[in-house]
Amino acid sequence: MNEAIIEIAKKIEEINGHLYLVGGAVRDELLGIEISDEDYCVTGLSHSEFERIVPEAFERGKSFEVFDMNGAEIALARTERKIGKGHKNFEITTNKNLTIYDDLKRRDLTINSIAKNVLTNEIIDPFEGRNDLKRGIIRATSESFSEDPLRVYRAARFACKFDFEIEENTIKLMKSLKSEMSDLSVERVFMEMKKALTYDKPSIFFNMLKKADVLDVHFIELYKLIGALQPEKYHPEGDAYNHTMLALDKSATLTKDEKIRFSALVHDLGKGVTPKEMYPHHYGHDEKGVQEVENFAKRLKMPNEWMSYGKVSAKEHMKGGIFYKMSPKKQVEFIERVYKTKLGLGGLEIVVESDRNCRGNIEEKVRFAELGTQIMNEINGDSIKEKFGTKEGLELRKKLHQQRVELLKQKLKIQDKTI
Repeated sequence: MNEAIIEIAKKIEEINGHLYLVGGAVRDELLGIEISDEDYCVTGLSHSEFERIVPEAFERGKSFEVFDMNGAEIALARTERKIGKGHKNFEITTNKNLTIYDDLKRRDLTINSIAKNVLTNEIIDPFEGRNDLKRGIIRATSESFSEDPLRVYRAARFACKFDFEIEENTIKLMKSLKSEMSDLSVERVFMEMKKALTYDKPSIFFNMLKKADVLDVHFIELYKLIGALQPEKYHPEGDAYNHTMLALDKSATLTKDEKIRFSALVHDLGKGVTPKEMYPHHYGHDEKGVQEVENFAKRLKMPNEWMSYGKVSAKEHMKGGIFYKMSPKKQVEFIERVYKTKLGLGGLEIVVESDRNCRGNIEEKVRFAELGTQIMNEINGDSIKEKFGTKEGLELRKKLHQQRVELLKQKLKIQDKTI
């Protein structure tokens, strides 16, 4: 806590107000996590009084008083009352008579409804958030949770972030908001999902939505994987949804790149459109998955790069899994095709390993990224032109492919001799 904030707190105390550190900063401090954002709440002061004693604070926000100060956010205590459907239709009330209890009560989860007096370090925890932190519980602060449908995704995300369980009454509140969730900005939904994909076990986010029976609101392609049976011999984990969640969590152990993790999430979306009479087989799900990824990405207005990653994952993961069973010609075609995509050989290799080794059993790893990159770097257009005098065009592309096939054969022979 910087000196400027402490000086502001002293000025506020001089005119019978109080300054509190609130929300996530207090939660993270109690958990021993590095604090990234500091939010503060002022009680006992009017808007004009705060401006008078802290003239250097920059005011922003139209619906309620909030100020920026040295990278921190300072807001006057407020209450909220829902006046319409959706995430934004609230009547905001701020006045000097509101207490820190009033401000904390409007917040979403008990673990985010804790405050600390800046000058005394006293912890104010009227909703037992500290106890929920110790027990690993995500719990709605009050019934007002059900006034904001975005809180459904926040509850699932915080469960994912901390590997906590959501208690049953909060699950019921989440479910009660289902009819309003379609009114949410899809950009906000995507941002909640994107954050969840950065955590150690991102499957928790989707599993909590599934538990609350709201997964189908914005994640219909994942929802359709539930009950999509697979051959038990290869997938003892159960249906395509369970497999996908295991693959997603496996990818999180292999990469920090959320776009590659997303690629693991969507690699089997094609299984969601397999006719039930075909179960447990899913012939052509790799090709069908491309359209499912596109539908998913467009509906949530994801960046085009995310869609590109996902479509390559859906289309190519099966071929990546049988790379060493393909002929050298097919292997080079695969390498040439994937190499130029945004996901790339390295990204797809992570998806393939996540798919094949999602249960943690030690299978023979499929490694094609390093080999493929060597092939592409060693045999390129310039080297072919120099060696054969070939000009641009179809003849050059044919010669490139032929030489890459020959080089691949040589490298595979060397690999066989070293095993």
